[in-house]
Amino acid sequence: MNKISEVFKNKKALIIYLTAGDPSLNKTEEFIVALAENGADLIEIGIPFSDPVAEGEVIQNAMARALSKSINLDDIFNMVSNVKKKVSIPLTFMTYLNPLLSYGYDKFFKKCKETGIEAVIVPDMPFEEQKEIKDFTDKYGITIITLIAPTSDERIEKLAKNAEGFIYLVSSLGVTGVRREITTDINAIVSNIKQITGVPVAVGFGISTGKQAKEMIKSADGVIMGSAIVKIIAEHKENATPKIADFILGVKKEVQ
Repeated sequence: MNKISEVFKNKKALIIYLTAGDPSLNKTEEFIVALAENGADLIEIGIPFSDPVAEGEVIQNAMARALSKSINLDDIFNMVSNVKKKVSIPLTFMTYLNPLLSYGYDKFFKKCKETGIEAVIVPDMPFEEQKEIKDFTDKYGITIITLIAPTSDERIEKLAKNAEGFIYLVSSLGVTGVRREITTDINAIVSNIKQITGVPVAVGFGISTGKQAKEMIKSADGVIMGSAIVKIIAEHKENATPKIADFILGVKKEVQ
């Protein structure tokens, strides 16, 4: 059983996203430790990119703030190396294809292996194009996380059958961001997926409260929260650590 599978063993998983370098890489490291200590089961580290098409305003702004510090991938890998000495939960990258192309596939996934990154999520890479990086992820033992959207009806079987690690089920159409209400019939989609595969399903996009998280995990195996955390960081900046810890503790109580 790999580290990602263990996250979902006999419990509902709480997966948290934050943007690397917002407000600084030292603070990102501090935030990751606080998240791990207060209930996060897996953390997605967003690699800043100038054109994050799947992201809403909150995460776009976080990426812009990080990019303004001239942070590069080598800096992020160094931060991951440091933080892996302090946390045992799995770390994944949320990234876009362009940074991988610029860095070089082999070099990127080799560094993932060396620094302890377990998986990657690449929202602008269609499933049919995963073969472009699959040889490299297989070579270095890195998992590719598959996204399934509410509009994926005809493709769910193919996507689910080939998924590994966990399935990232997008709760709503559009981009990431805090939503007051999620109207997608998540239960029906999860039920459909579970008839096809035993790979765990985690729901993300727009989940911003413990109450919403509790509703999602009635059928799903985990919940993914991002914009709510990034908003706390944007508001409190270098002083966000205790606010993040309190927020995660509250959500964890709802999803246990």
